[in-house]
Amino acid sequence: MEGCTGGEEDYYSSDRDSLDGLDNEESDSQWVPPKGPSSKVITKESLLAAQREDLRRVMELLSLREHHARTLLIHYRWDVEKLFAILVEKGKTCLFAQAGVPVVEHYDLDSPSSSTVMCNICIEDVPSSDVTKMDCGHCFCNNCWTEHFIVKINEGQSKRIRCMAHKCFAICDEDIIRSLVSRRHPDLAEKFERFLLESYIEDNKMVKWCPSTPHCGNAIRVEDDEFCEVECSCGLQFCFSCLSQAHSPCSCLMWELWTKKCRDESETVNWITVHTKPCPKCHKPVEKNGGCNLVSCICGQAFCWLCGGATGRDHTWSSIAGHSCGRYKEDKEKNSERAKRDLYRYMHYHNRYKAHTDSFKQESRLRETIREKVSNLEGKDSRLRDFSWVTNGLYRLFRSRRALSYSYPFAFYMFGEDLFKDEMTEKEREIKQHLFEDQQQQLEANVEKLSKFIEEPFHQYGEDRVMEIRMQVINLCVITDNLCKKMYECIENDLLGSLQFGIHNIAPYHSKGIEKAAELSVCWSTITSSSNDKRRKPDDETNGVEKEADRPSASGSSDASLCPSLKRSKKESFGGPLFDLNLLPADVIDRN
Repeated sequence: MEGCTGGEEDYYSSDRDSLDGLDNEESDSQWVPPKGPSSKVITKESLLAAQREDLRRVMELLSLREHHARTLLIHYRWDVEKLFAILVEKGKTCLFAQAGVPVVEHYDLDSPSSSTVMCNICIEDVPSSDVTKMDCGHCFCNNCWTEHFIVKINEGQSKRIRCMAHKCFAICDEDIIRSLVSRRHPDLAEKFERFLLESYIEDNKMVKWCPSTPHCGNAIRVEDDEFCEVECSCGLQFCFSCLSQAHSPCSCLMWELWTKKCRDESETVNWITVHTKPCPKCHKPVEKNGGCNLVSCICGQAFCWLCGGATGRDHTWSSIAGHSCGRYKEDKEKNSERAKRDLYRYMHYHNRYKAHTDSFKQESRLRETIREKVSNLEGKDSRLRDFSWVTNGLYRLFRSRRALSYSYPFAFYMFGEDLFKDEMTEKEREIKQHLFEDQQQQLEANVEKLSKFIEEPFHQYGEDRVMEIRMQVINLCVITDNLCKKMYECIENDLLGSLQFGIHNIAPYHSKGIEKAAELSVCWSTITSSSNDKRRKPDDETNGVEKEADRPSASGSSDASLCPSLKRSKKESFGGPLFDLNLLPADVIDRN
């Protein structure tokens, strides 16, 4: 019973390996243009470009500088559409106030007429060249600002460091933070840069790190729905919502409960409850191995098996000396019967789940066998030349088997009393269970038929028999695909869709399997224009801090500050405006 979920992850890592021509033949009748992948792979090199893409949209719409746009996006968790919706609904003033962006920037930042200024934090007179004023208008000495920034960065508040003034909620300029902190602690400034850059992933609900082990370094961005299953470029397939292995049609909560139930010893405890009694002296579980109701623990204590009470050793077949327990105890009997019933119910679903996952493991080894069979058939002098139906059938078997195996943990919780006890009456639960199990059994029967035909030694048969198997496999591929769709529709509409609290969402079914995320490609002109927009801020913005054009970029990456000639060489080397950010500048130079 233990370890039932640990082994299948290796087999479920990818069902696309070494499979070509995976389109079902029924799709030929109605061709539609292929839709591009809705998920993107963000590598370490392309993370800056992905972040700047959203920054540019906000900067252009609201005519903001980069650090203000970043402050808005971090506050609204990089949800550009939500930001725009609040702008339309509540207006610019409310949008800026909630995020800590000053509505009116204070550009009168020239040095005061006096040579010294009193800092209201340390209450000391400092030279006017050693003070800095933020966009909110508050001015303090550089030493106090630096100490404030260092404390906040060490506390993990790098992404939203507020002004030191009392009741001021404005967010400090990241360029000023970077400049002041780097003078005293360059390593801390790098940490600040990294926090700003990784906020695009850490604070963005539509972008998450790939959970591969060891970590591949990639992140995945989805465009439409966060309740989906994706495949990273490293080959790992996972649920985007909970970052565990792909588990539809189970919801994330169901799969979490199921893996915990299989992993811990809860069912062993159930068995002990049903078949043993605790010793009244040492409290260890004791199993009865004879017919007499007087049992003895290894500690030497004798007790009554019927009631569990400690007794002496004098007894007969009918009674124990000095002991009587003829009274009926309803609670103990009910608990024992319920534990036994729950155990048998769990074993029913667990055995079928385990059987299908084991079948998946065995069928995963068919890839090499299928290749050998196809190569043998191609070597024969035969009129059969197209063997894509074999790989299509194998792929369909993998996908259907996976959906079928995860349907049993779903049914265990859907029709049990753990999650939906108050959502359905007993009659409604019975009707829905019959509806689901009918579809589940139809799918199971056709999956087994498909598995039987795929494992046939058809390379040893004649052409007529091979043609029969081919038609059977093609038909079963269509049937199992349709049955999977209907089962998912039943789950989404008739079962989960009718619940009062919609906290259970499942990833949608795709006939072609889990979508593989595409590499993110961005336009280089987007980055350069964003960098140029950043340099348009006033020259005299701060006192005691270098000008914006002389500062490093907000990302902390050398890619954003490349010389113009290198930027041109990148565009020219690819013959167009798009390029692959996975290529380092040195690679591009070598190619040129």
